[in-house]
Parts: sequence; C-alpha cells; structure tokens
Amino acid sequence: MILNKKYWEERYKNQDTGWDTGKITTPLKEYIDQIENKEIRILIPGAGNGYEFDYLIANGFKNVFVIDISSQPIHNLHSKHKAISNQIIHGDFFEHSDSYDLIIEQTFFCALEPKLRTKYATKMHALLAPKGKIIGLLFDFPLTTEGPPFGGSFEEYHSLFSKSFYIKKLEKAYNSIKPRLGRELFFIFEKK
Repeated sequence: MILNKKYWEERYKNQDTGWDTGKITTPLKEYIDQIENKEIRILIPGAGNGYEFDYLIANGFKNVFVIDISSQPIHNLHSKHKAISNQIIHGDFFEHSDSYDLIIEQTFFCALEPKLRTKYATKMHALLAPKGKIIGLLFDFPLTTEGPPFGGSFEEYHSLFSKSFYIKKLEKAYNSIKPRLGRELFFIFEKK
C-alpha cells in the first residue's frame, strides 16, 4: 500500500474516514481558546474537513491556512470559505514553503508512513518562524506496520523532535475525545 494522493482520494470517495470526528477535538479547542493574538500565522497540514480551520476562522483568527493533498476536503472547505479561498491550499505538505508562527497537528503525523517522520520534523522546523510552535496530538500506542493510523511512543517522539525543538510539553492528553482517551499525547514543541 502506498499512502499517496490516490490512496487518500479513494478513502474520501469511499467515506472511509474514521479519523474524522465531525468537529474540533477538545484538546485543540482548549489550546486555541487561550491564544490571545489572533493575527498569528497558523498552518493546519493534512487538514481534511478542516474543523480546526472552521473554529479558528469563526473565532476571529485572520491568518489561518490549511493544506491537504486530497481534493474532496479542499473542495468542501472552498465552498464554505469562498472569501478566504487563497488560505485553502490543495497540495503536498512536503513541497509547501512559507513561514508560520503556529502549526496545528491533528492526525496528519499518524497518517504518514513512519519512514517519513524525520522528513516531517525537518519540514516542520523549516516552516516555522523563529520561536514558532507545533502543537497538537500524537497517538500513544505501539508502532506497527499496520496503519494508518500509525502509532508511536513518548520516547520516539522525544528523540525525533528534541534535536530541533524545545519540548515544552509532551504528556498524556487528559481531555481526549472518548474513542481516543488514554491513547493520545498532547504536545507543544518550540523551534530551537
């Protein structure tokens, strides 16, 4: 199985989107609710149906961007947000270039083939402005070859990200949605 554009297009076409919660998840909502500066540049990679994007826009954030390789969710977001369609990018995260203050991680990392994890960390570092942060959720269950989603552990994530980021927080999410309770780590990584 190759997790490419065609693979993800098929998943959306067949409505095989088990990761889609239908709304923003509690840990991300609570983090966003405490952000005071609504002018910061935010990226949501692998945004899917973009519930985080919807929430940020509805709450007055101006510089929010999403990127996804699949056309269906991008089309859905364009139809909901016509006035800011330039902030909705249909493309490959690894080919994207810009600068952001905050990147929100929600089921994108776990959907990538594990061999891309170092490339992901490097790309995140490149996309962040000085002192920029990645925040979000990472799955906390054993990594196997079966997926997506692919799991991982505190030790793996700490090792992978601590080279280029200050680990501000990496702990069990206390407020995960019920199906993911006890299986997620909430994190805040700041660019070194």
